[in-house]
Amino acid sequence: MAVLLDEIKQINDIKRIDPRDYGALAQEIREFLIEKVSEHGGHLGSNLGVVELTMALHLAFDVTRDRLIWDVGHQSYTHKLLTGRRTGFDSLREFGGMSGFPKSGESEADAFDTGHSSTSVSAGLGLAVARDLQGEDYRIISVIGDGALTGGMAFEAMNNASKLETNFIIVLNDNEMSISPNVGGMSQYLESLRTADSYQDLKNGVMDSLQKIPVYGERMVRRIRRTKSSIKQMFIPGMLFENMGLTYLGPVDGHDVIKLVRTLKNASRVNGAVIVHVITKKGKGYLPAERHPARFHGTGAFDIATGLLSAKKTKPDYTDVFASVMNMEAKKNEKLAAITAAMETGTGLKRFHNQFPQRFFDVGIAEEHAVTFAAGLAKGGMIPVFVVYSSFLQRAYDQILHDVCLQNLHVVFAVDRAGIVGSDGETHQGIFDISYLMTIPNLVLMAPKNKWELADMLKFAFEFEGPVAIRYPRGTAYDGLKEFRAPVVFGRSEVCYDETEIALLAYGSMVETALAVREQLKELHYQCTLINARFAKPLDEELLLSLSEDHKLLVTLEENVITGGFGQQVTQFLTDTGQPVKVLQIAIPDQFVEQGSPAKLKEEVGLDAAFIVKKIIVEVIGR
Repeated sequence: MAVLLDEIKQINDIKRIDPRDYGALAQEIREFLIEKVSEHGGHLGSNLGVVELTMALHLAFDVTRDRLIWDVGHQSYTHKLLTGRRTGFDSLREFGGMSGFPKSGESEADAFDTGHSSTSVSAGLGLAVARDLQGEDYRIISVIGDGALTGGMAFEAMNNASKLETNFIIVLNDNEMSISPNVGGMSQYLESLRTADSYQDLKNGVMDSLQKIPVYGERMVRRIRRTKSSIKQMFIPGMLFENMGLTYLGPVDGHDVIKLVRTLKNASRVNGAVIVHVITKKGKGYLPAERHPARFHGTGAFDIATGLLSAKKTKPDYTDVFASVMNMEAKKNEKLAAITAAMETGTGLKRFHNQFPQRFFDVGIAEEHAVTFAAGLAKGGMIPVFVVYSSFLQRAYDQILHDVCLQNLHVVFAVDRAGIVGSDGETHQGIFDISYLMTIPNLVLMAPKNKWELADMLKFAFEFEGPVAIRYPRGTAYDGLKEFRAPVVFGRSEVCYDETEIALLAYGSMVETALAVREQLKELHYQCTLINARFAKPLDEELLLSLSEDHKLLVTLEENVITGGFGQQVTQFLTDTGQPVKVLQIAIPDQFVEQGSPAKLKEEVGLDAAFIVKKIIVEVIGR
């Protein structure tokens, strides 16, 4: 039963807690988070790992005036607790409830809305410069994980921050994880810094020995301390951050509140950008999360005693289907290679990694690099498959355009979590990929209606000579319409039901919805054709012209924003060719989509069958 947590009702209440009770408070916070996430799902491991760090940040600073920025932000639950949002956890990540990420609309303590990785240093530096230009005086603290340092944007920002002559604190939360374990040179570098105890022992030993030298000893010690290339650079190779012009403090035990507060206050006295390197343990305090940090990065509701998910999966999801086809085809084709940006488990590549380790590449949180790396693999004769969530692929638009499609290279983009994703909210909905990919020449855009068609499309993509993107949604793979499995032919749609009057042209996940719409329209005695579009680019122009001859209304359906999407391309083509047929575009309005269950969100944005039927009837009868 919470006792200390009851005393924290608003910002800065933690400052009234007796320091002797910090350990007990941390325990109460962990118990609270485990209970609430077990009920609602959410990001658990990352939050359990930063409890003491968050407490220290709130003790060392005043977040009503100082600005605290969380990179990604999925580790902000303790921050929300300490800023008076305890009751909000009863609606965590639900529609209309509290976000799982920082939201400035929720609290003045949320300085910057986040949701994607490697951004906090850039945002913090911008705030620091704005502060200085306006002659204001407050602290800015950007928290960034070691996994986020694989993203180049973080280094661009640190390079820029080295010029700053006023205080700016960067807290490096080092838990050796992004979602999966970290990879690459930065991870190895930070590992060397984690052994800093040996450095401290050596430094102290050297200083003690020098001071014992008669006459000259103390003079040598003072000179070493004054020199710009300090004792650190003598014994820690590279000192990357110091060499970039940033002051480096650490490593510090990220679970020692008192030591953290002292270090953070020291950091606030530095005139310039300073890195505080903090070592934490992801999942700390809950054994299942400590043992399986990747599984508890983002989790559904689970049983606290066992750590097992409450709802067991009974049918394969689209990620499972992708993984099975990928492994099967890789056995037959030695040119197939898989790339992930720190999402091995989430994208279904774990089995591929185990079976084909030489052809598996985890590049870390670096989507831009992943795409150009894939271009290089393709140029060298391989068939790279970059498996990535839709929301994260948009970070690499320039590389898709210039490095892959300009050269018409055979790169396959497996775009997972396309469409409405749900509880992670605006930053994670995959509702823009059709629009931003539609603009790129040479790129073929496909989406399957069900699990069998995803398999067929992947096989088509592996054989096609050029760049291909296949989008598929999160969740259970649709197994309806099994009787319709026409071969996948470049640029051709599939006619499921051929009638007259109304034609439903559904793309990907919306075919299932379109079938329900058709059934309701049939009950109302309307004739209704159902088309599985398959390709958003190229359009099946021949079929569109044919449909416009014997239908009064063409209805396009897509799980994407309306602007620049499939429906607009269809409408533009029919307008340009002078077709008199009316077109109704069913898509997500030009807006960001908040958190909630996919079913609820589809109702809100007008993608549910009942709403679509009403809109169609209004169009048909003309009012």
